[in-house]
Formats: sequence, structure tokens, C-alpha cells
Amino acid sequence: MSAFVNSTVFRRVSKVPPSYYLLALLLVILFVARPQMMNANVLGVFVRQVVPLGILVLGQLLVMRVKSIDLSGGGVILLINYCISSGIFPGASLGFYVALALVTGLAIGLFNGVMVAKRRVSAVIVTLALSIVLVGFVQYLSSGKPPGDVPKIFADLFNTRFIGVPSPVLFWIALTALMALLLSQTVFGRFVAAVGESMPAAHFSGVPVERTVILAHTLAGLMAAMPMITMAATMGGSVRVGLDLPILSVAATILGGVVFGRGEGGVWGPFFGVLCFAFLFVVMTMFGVGDAGKLVAQGLIILFAAIFYGLRAGK
Repeated sequence: MSAFVNSTVFRRVSKVPPSYYLLALLLVILFVARPQMMNANVLGVFVRQVVPLGILVLGQLLVMRVKSIDLSGGGVILLINYCISSGIFPGASLGFYVALALVTGLAIGLFNGVMVAKRRVSAVIVTLALSIVLVGFVQYLSSGKPPGDVPKIFADLFNTRFIGVPSPVLFWIALTALMALLLSQTVFGRFVAAVGESMPAAHFSGVPVERTVILAHTLAGLMAAMPMITMAATMGGSVRVGLDLPILSVAATILGGVVFGRGEGGVWGPFFGVLCFAFLFVVMTMFGVGDAGKLVAQGLIILFAAIFYGLRAGK
């Protein structure tokens, strides 16, 4: 095993995030089994369904780059979904809902960041606990019943296309490009890289470690708020929506080459990791695999990606 891990072939292969290999394999399977599905309109529908996960991953990869994690995204999405679909703001404009979602996400992200960076609370515990609180709060407000329908404007946003591409997909691509620029071309991006390499070394080098972690979590909260803006038409009207997205975001991030403190996959590796889940679910459904099998597949993907990076780190 050690000989293989130290081999030239493994070193070259391991430089590429697993998401690229898995996506290529899934597309080949789809092309062979259902070639009629390999057209832009059908693929656009598949990709549009994972836009909420893709946006959430942008925040997840950011906090994982600073050796943290955020599991509160499901609660944030559920709370915003309730505010939009419950009718508690009758006659509210799209701008009001957008502002409400962004302020809610920023506030929750800021709280997570302060607790993790300043109070030294475990990121897993505080973000998971906050998600549970938010879910319980929504369950209490709704009495466990679906709140209602979302305003029509959100359906219009969801169905809009530009040059044949669904607007939610374009929005996700634009956000991904902005995140790539943020991490590669700004001082904050250099701070994130330094904190991920070594927090003590970053501190002694003058990097504001606490502020970097707080800002990373704040931006992650902002990313958690955005899926409901573009996808409320399909995600709304439920008190269970989005609860599986945080763990899927961790899986897609790891699959894309971003492990705690290490970001070799950049931003686009996790982007393709999300696409892997889009086509994985399509392929598994095509072959009659049920929800239980899909859960097993998700777990195996996380496990094998972790083993892959563990081998590479130890070689």
C-alpha cells in the first residue's frame, strides 16, 4: 500500500479532486444507459434541482478552509422558508423578502462566528444546536403543518431562463465565480489560506485569526439564506425542507478537494462535487435505487473521499 501511495501515478491522480473523476463516470453511465437525456434542457433541469446545495456549499467550503464547519444551514433555510410561505407578511415585495433573508442569514452566521472564534465553542456543537433550535421554532410556529404557498414572484424567478439556461443555475455560477475571486484575489482570501495552514503561525504573522473565522461564518450564513431567494417556488410550503442539505454540503465540499484547513480543490472542485450529487441521484433513480440506497451512497462518498485525502496526507 505504501508503495502505491508513494508512486508517481498516485501523486498525479491525487492532485485532481475526486469530484472530477466521479462526475465523468456518472456522465458516461448516463450517456450509455439513457443517451436521450444528454441534452441541454434535460441536464439544465437536473442541475437546477441542486442549486440550493450548490449555494450552501460556497459557505461550507469557506468555513472548512478555516478549519471550522457550519451545520446550521438547514435551520436557516427552514426559517426563511416559513417567513416567505406562511403569509405573516401579506403583500410584501420581493425586495422585502430578499432583505429579510439576507439579514437573517448574516445574523445567524455572525452568531456562529462569534461563538466559534471568540468563545471557542465547538463549531459542530454550536451550529448543530442552533439548527435544532431553528427547526423547533418553526415547528412551534407552524404547529407541524405546512405553512402554505409561496408568492407567485418566486415561481417566476424559478422558471426564468437566460440564453436557455435556468436563472437559478446562472445565479449559482455567478456566486461561485465571485467566491473564487474573493479567495484568490483579496486580502481576506490570503487570510483564509493562512488560517487554514496554521492558526498559530497565522496569528504570529499578524493575521487577524478571530476576525477571519467570524467573517467566514458570517458569509456562510449569508450563503445559507440565498437558496430560498431563487428556489422558494420548489422548496417552499414544507416544515422539513432543506434539513439534509448541511451534511450533503459537507460531502460535496470534501469530494471537491476542500478538507479542513486545506483547499486544493479551490471553489470549482466543490462546484463539480455538487454536480456529482445531481447526476448520482439521477443515475440511482434510473436504476431503481431507493432513498435508503441513496443515503448509503452519500455516506460512502464521504468515507472514500476522506480515505483518499488521508492517504495523500500520509504519503
